[in-house]
Amino acid sequence: MGVRQFSLLVSTRTLSLIIKIYQMKQSIIVGLVVLLSLPFVFTACFRNPYKATNKKHTHQIDSLTDIAELPNNGGIFSDSVKQPPYWVGTTNFGLRKPNFVIIHHTAQNSCEETLKTFTIPRTAVSAHYVICKDGTIHQMLNDYMRAQHAGISKWGNLIDINSSSIGIELDNNGFEPFDSLQINSLLVLLNRLKQKYTIPTANFIGHGDIAPTRKNDPNFRFPWKLLSTRGFGLWFDNNLTPAPSNFNPYIALRIIGYDLKDTTAAIRSFKRHFLQDTTKRLNAVDTLVLSNLQRKYF
Repeated sequence: MGVRQFSLLVSTRTLSLIIKIYQMKQSIIVGLVVLLSLPFVFTACFRNPYKATNKKHTHQIDSLTDIAELPNNGGIFSDSVKQPPYWVGTTNFGLRKPNFVIIHHTAQNSCEETLKTFTIPRTAVSAHYVICKDGTIHQMLNDYMRAQHAGISKWGNLIDINSSSIGIELDNNGFEPFDSLQINSLLVLLNRLKQKYTIPTANFIGHGDIAPTRKNDPNFRFPWKLLSTRGFGLWFDNNLTPAPSNFNPYIALRIIGYDLKDTTAAIRSFKRHFLQDTTKRLNAVDTLVLSNLQRKYF
C-alpha cells in the first residue's frame, strides 16, 4: 500500500470516527432534553383539578388568621363596665388542640366523589382526612381547624363536637367491608394523631355513636376490636362475668357517653359498635358487655 493510499484510508477512518462521535453527542443531547422535560410532562399529566378550590381554601385560612390576630376586647363590654386604658396581650398561649377522633364512612361511591362534595360550599360538610380504598390519605384541613363533620351530635355532656375533634372519612358506601389497605392507613394516621395530641383511648369513636338518631357510620363491618388492640377505642374482655343484681344498662350507656334522649337509637348504636349487631333490643350478652365496660373503664 502506497503512502497516498494509506493516508486516504486513515482519513476515511478518521472521518467515520468523527461522524460516530457526533452521532453519539446528538443522542446524548436528545436524551438530556427528554430527561429535563419529564417534570413538565409529569406536571401536565397530573394537573391539580382542585386548583381553584385550593385557592379559596387558602383565602379562608388567611381570613381566620386575620381574626386571630385581632384583640377581642373592643366593644364587647357594656358602658357600665370600666374599660382599661390600653390592651395587654398575654405571652403565654398556644393553639387549642383536638381531643376526639370521629370516624365516618362517606356513604358515597368513590373517593373522588367525596373530594368533590367537600369542595362545594353549598354542601357545608367537610372532614380533616379522607382515606380511599387503596389506602391513599387526603388531608383536606389542618388538624387545628374546625371541620364540619359531626353535625348535630352529643357525647356525654359535649355538644359542640366539631370544635374539639378530628373527622376522618373512609371511602365506603355504607354497605361494604373496609379494605385492608384502607384500615392499615387509618391505623397509621390514628397512631400519629394519638401521639401528637395525646388523645385519650376512649375518645376514638364513630359518627353513629355521637349521632345515634341520624347516623350509622362507620357501618357494622368496621373493625372496632382491631382498633382497640392498638389503643384506639374501648373494648370488653373475652371472659364476661355476671352483672351485679342492681346493674342498670341504661346508666352504663350514659356513663360510656351515649345520648339517651332516644334510648332505642342509643342501644342500636352501642350494639353496632361493640357487637356488630344492627338490632335495637338489649339481650343478655349486651347487658354483660355493658357491665364489663363500666367496670373496666369507669
